[in-house]
Amino acid sequence: MAFQPITKTQGTAQEQEEQRKTSAENVALEGQKVAIEEELTYRRGVIAIKDLIAPSSFEIEKNYVRIGDRFARTLFVVGYPRYITVGWFDEIINFSATFDISIYFSPLPAAIVLKQLRDKVGRVEAEISIAQEKGKARDPQAETQLRDTEQLRDDLTQGIEHFFSVGLYTTLYARSLEELDKLTEDIEALFSTRLVFTKRVLFQAEQGFNTTLPLGNDELQIPFNMNTSPASASFPFVSADLSSDNGILYGINRHNNSLVLFDRFSMQNANAVVFATSGAGKSYAIKLEVLRSLMMGIDVIIIDPEREYQHLCDAVGGTYINISLSSQSRINPFDLPRAVGEQVSTADVIRSAVITLKGLLRIMVGEFNHEEDSIMDRALIESYAKKDITPDSDLTKVEPPTLTDLEDVLEGMEGGSGLADKLRKYTKGTFAGLLNHATNVQTTNQLIIFSVRDLEDELRPMAIYTIINYIWNVVRSELKKRILVIDEAWWLMQHEDSAKFIFALAKRCRKYYLGLTTITQDVNDFLNSTYGKAILTNSSIQLLLKQSTAAIEAVQKTFLLTEGEKYLLLECAPGEGIFFAGQKHAAIKVVASYAEDQLITTDPRQLLEIEAAKDELEEEQA
Repeated sequence: MAFQPITKTQGTAQEQEEQRKTSAENVALEGQKVAIEEELTYRRGVIAIKDLIAPSSFEIEKNYVRIGDRFARTLFVVGYPRYITVGWFDEIINFSATFDISIYFSPLPAAIVLKQLRDKVGRVEAEISIAQEKGKARDPQAETQLRDTEQLRDDLTQGIEHFFSVGLYTTLYARSLEELDKLTEDIEALFSTRLVFTKRVLFQAEQGFNTTLPLGNDELQIPFNMNTSPASASFPFVSADLSSDNGILYGINRHNNSLVLFDRFSMQNANAVVFATSGAGKSYAIKLEVLRSLMMGIDVIIIDPEREYQHLCDAVGGTYINISLSSQSRINPFDLPRAVGEQVSTADVIRSAVITLKGLLRIMVGEFNHEEDSIMDRALIESYAKKDITPDSDLTKVEPPTLTDLEDVLEGMEGGSGLADKLRKYTKGTFAGLLNHATNVQTTNQLIIFSVRDLEDELRPMAIYTIINYIWNVVRSELKKRILVIDEAWWLMQHEDSAKFIFALAKRCRKYYLGLTTITQDVNDFLNSTYGKAILTNSSIQLLLKQSTAAIEAVQKTFLLTEGEKYLLLECAPGEGIFFAGQKHAAIKVVASYAEDQLITTDPRQLLEIEAAKDELEEEQA
């Protein structure tokens, strides 16, 4: 009995300890609960990514869904032709519209497929046999089906082919239901041109939309069984292959690291245009093309406005002709075309020269009214006649007139004195040393460069016009493979007559085995000209390097670029861009060897280093 109070006291102490622990746990749980509620309250006030991308509404109709202010409809493929070519999907992928594409490939066990094919072969053979017994005409469709099935059985058995269940779905997006219907019809028509049959979802619009989301969940489950070859032909990420057996290396295909080897003379015309901002590497790329073309035996003529090509010219032993008021090199704009091998009358040659000269004179003295145009036309013909150049003359034995002869004729004509006064600036005035002398330049070298850097801006358009006309005369005199490079072509786009002349050259040069390359950094000046757009249309090759934000919209519209290609041109490094060759195009990176880089670089730091190395070598040799 004496121990009972002690036991009771101990029991009471244990109970108190347990109650204390329980109370502490309850307090802790309450604290955690409060903390969780506070955390939830905080998170409800935090904007997550899903809050930013989630639409304000989602409406489901029988054959489309509406996400916010956008309408979406899903198409699925239900049938393919007997043969499909690699890249058949490219035309649809490159269609200028917004849509999502999902392709689901599910491998099928070969044993099951072979069993089905064996049963199918038995049925077809039985049908053919029964038809023969009844004396019916042979069925080519059944025989073709039998051959295809047997071939597929052999390929599956040997492991050459595998079998897949393929589901192809396309979800189209538009801002209105009418626009969605029109886009759906266009895409269905594109599929139909490939004999690929599609259907629109019906009462499965939500499942179709979910199927093309980047979740990898095929909720429609509408597959088509096919073997490896046609399944791989549907692969959407096909990059253009611009490699050929002939031509020169332009760069590296950034899509697949293949070489962009191309012969510009294999196209319907050999013309090219290059658009890029200053410092994007356009001159570097063209000089690399020039250097490699020279190694292929192609003659190259360049109009250099900034003396960027002199280092290259000196390295390969080319002819560098500096055209300026103080230069000894002269070109007479009155030179006549020497159209060797053509059945062209002398009268037509003189007439062509007069038309070309009137275009030059408009650049020099401004536009003519109708009376002045008639007077100038007659004066030019009389200027040639003054040198005994008439429709009956032998053009190989004549000396063409000069601007001074034209001025003399105008002064002797009624109403011509005003035009003669305008010409005096170029015959006796400030600009007398440029266009008023007989031609004395030689163009027998493989590389010929005309520099106009030392000319005043006012004189550049007319000088370049005269140089190009002279080059055109040389090109027509002998048929051989040539490239003509016009750097900073926007100078000529500023005047209608010079722009028209370049356009005519672009259209006709293919006939004389000439490839015209026009380079410009002022894209808008070029594209805003009617003739500039026409020159672009008549150029099979286009090279787009880094573009300015001011010009990118015009470039995107002109070349039908995707948004990805647009941002590529805005953010790419020097020497990177997009190379177009006919209907193909690919992202390109221009690459050069060390030796080539030393010859063609335009980086002032590299040029100074090269000059310093030359000086050191000369000092050592001395």
